[in-house]
Amino acid sequence: MAETPAAGLLLDHLQLLTSLDHTEPVLDLACGNGRNGLALAAEGLDVIFADRSADSLKAVEALLSASGLPGSTWLVDLEQDGINPLSGRCFSAILCFRYLHRPLLPMLKKAIIPGGLIVYETFTTDNRRFGRPNNSDFLLRPGELKAIFEDWDVIHSFEGILQNPDRAIAQLVARKPAN
Repeated sequence: MAETPAAGLLLDHLQLLTSLDHTEPVLDLACGNGRNGLALAAEGLDVIFADRSADSLKAVEALLSASGLPGSTWLVDLEQDGINPLSGRCFSAILCFRYLHRPLLPMLKKAIIPGGLIVYETFTTDNRRFGRPNNSDFLLRPGELKAIFEDWDVIHSFEGILQNPDRAIAQLVARKPAN
């Protein structure tokens, strides 16, 4: 398993994620060390770990292999201008933690199957007072994440300050409408 435990948001909604229709895999987007996707793989879910770092994905592959967990890796640059890296792909759920590339958000919505979930947590503009990230390109504006998914069934939404370490974040768990 990854050295760092999975995010609290993911663990709080683990039962919901494991009860989904898993005709399609779960995507752990910009997965880094894979800590969140590995928690789902440990529950037997098929997870695709996507990142632009070959080194990170090699570490995830080693963890999957050593643990005998289901999953695969996908080396991908999610920020190529004019290219939809998710085109033709479908997922039961997408996990996205500590990553924001606004042009990708509509693509995420489209790639999730009806009834599937988005689990998203990243920094807000209030995070500037705590340090990095502090670039507006990587910080959600107040209400932005919830507004993007306003046409979905919002299961959990939070915007505020979390501690240990201090950080300003937005969280969202939402289900794509079935029709």
